[in-house]
Amino acid sequence: MGSRATFLVALFLGAALAAQAQPSVAVRHVGYLDQGSERGNAAYVEALRQGLRERGWVEGRNLALETRFAEGRTDQLPSLAAALVAQKVDVIVTWSTPAALAAKRATSTIPIVIGFAADPVGSRIVVSLAHPGGNITGWTHQGLDLRAKYLELLKEAVPAAASFGVLWNPANQVHKPSLKVIEAAAERLHVRLELAAVRDAKDLEPTFAALAAKKVGGIVVFPDGLFVAQAPAILSLAARYRLPAMYGVPEYPEAGGLMSYGADLAQMQREFGASFVDRILKGAKAGDLAVEQPTKFNLLINLKAARQLGLALPSSILVRADRIIE
Repeated sequence: MGSRATFLVALFLGAALAAQAQPSVAVRHVGYLDQGSERGNAAYVEALRQGLRERGWVEGRNLALETRFAEGRTDQLPSLAAALVAQKVDVIVTWSTPAALAAKRATSTIPIVIGFAADPVGSRIVVSLAHPGGNITGWTHQGLDLRAKYLELLKEAVPAAASFGVLWNPANQVHKPSLKVIEAAAERLHVRLELAAVRDAKDLEPTFAALAAKKVGGIVVFPDGLFVAQAPAILSLAARYRLPAMYGVPEYPEAGGLMSYGADLAQMQREFGASFVDRILKGAKAGDLAVEQPTKFNLLINLKAARQLGLALPSSILVRADRIIE
């Protein structure tokens, strides 16, 4: 064999041996669990991915993301949580109070990062915000406190209304205490509430028909995985029965609904959710990390929806909007 051929063989063998000597990159597995739909979670899953990429965790290299969605069927959450535990994921990220509680019941050892939980202390997800304890940390959008604000803003948008409907899901553990908050607000505002419980998609149409028959002046839709999964139907029914509606997440007005009010959920997931996962994967204990809270809430108004409803929104509410869709 010539000297050049010998050199090339040696070079090839050296490269092969060097490649074998390279330590393989450990892939960490992160589970994602929610009561809602894959479509409804798309923006929040992408926000988590983006936040993790910014911190050096890249799918296909050192990260695998396992997503599980109940598609609005809350009773499916326990089995979905159990499946993630059986897969021995390194962290479970949850979206919504029902998902957080399902994960908590499924494991006391795998770290859990909660997100979009309205009242994690009142729902008994964590002991306290400052010292969550156990295997859980994450962030809250303070949704329980916002229930009163939903009604206040809707009343300002429809000042002549004497009654409002409230769409809530008995399967969502934070909705019953939410009713107490919005009922107290209704008493202050001197308006009547028509509470409309919906736990199955098939009940949406008769519920809206009943609220319209009671001549409510508008409707508050509590944030919920089932409702987000059924957002197209809810928006269609609100338009059909000409009911001005206030929602807790921006997907609704972005898709044609009237208004939403709340924290920037995608930004919180990218900033806080990803940060918690990153720190836990690097060795931090979840229960030692304080639960984060929002510092800003956004009012989103869809003027096209208002025009279709024949609703002239007062300038007092328009000037406070953080974003207006024409």
